[in-house]
Amino acid sequence: MRAALLLLLLAAPAALRAQTLFDDLGGRDTIASFTAGLVGRLRTDPRISHFFAESDMDRLHDRLTDFFCHVAGEKKPYRGANLYYAHKGLGIREADFNALTEDLEEAMDEAGVPYSAQTRLLAELAPLEREIVERD
Repeated sequence: MRAALLLLLLAAPAALRAQTLFDDLGGRDTIASFTAGLVGRLRTDPRISHFFAESDMDRLHDRLTDFFCHVAGEKKPYRGANLYYAHKGLGIREADFNALTEDLEEAMDEAGVPYSAQTRLLAELAPLEREIVERD
């Protein structure tokens, strides 16, 4: 009985430790993969491609990968730009934000990210709309 209790106590921390969203998304490799899919869509999506016409898409991929990893809980400091200032003056509207969100969902589907992890990431990103979308 004591041996079983000791084994239970030793195993408990691993069993009780919940996976982070970062883990559920598949870690940095999967996040980089679906970000590549997103960046490809941003180039060709007629609703929003004009926002990215002059962008360095490799740099955008790297920055978005770092950002998504940070939002998902990767244990690495994020050193990216302030979202408000990075998007200020671009004229981004709610429909534009929604189009990018749709492209992100499609990219995550294509990368095989589980739906539950997708919805958790989108829930983390949704409040950022206030910093990105310009209001009249």
